[in-house]
Amino acid sequence: MKRNTAVIGLGSNIEPELNIELARRELAHAVNVLKASSFVETEPVGYKNQNAFLNGALLVETPLEAEELKDLLRRLEKKLGRVRNENKFGPRTIDLDILVWNGEVYDNDVYMREFLRYSILELIPDLNLGKSE
Repeated sequence: MKRNTAVIGLGSNIEPELNIELARRELAHAVNVLKASSFVETEPVGYKNQNAFLNGALLVETPLEAEELKDLLRRLEKKLGRVRNENKFGPRTIDLDILVWNGEVYDNDVYMREFLRYSILELIPDLNLGKSE
């Protein structure tokens, strides 16, 4: 069976400690969690009138393909109370994103958010995170 690796970013600014832990538990039932990064508090991006976020990442292994994992993450977000609306940068119980897929940057936000790069490099120190073309 093929095993894919991914770095999944986790973020929350609504009861972040609780919601990050719930997300970690749910993910552990669906994928093989290999390692977790440190979690850091970050200022909100885009919409500033909200609580700070708690952000970090998990290195996981899965037989799922990228789109299947992305669908799983969306279902977990919904299960954990995430409400998607027109404010892309608004408060959220949980935000789950594939940041790296099989050693390649998957989400271009990695190039714009230093805390994402730090989390990724904590999990995969030798990954080349050079700017995308």
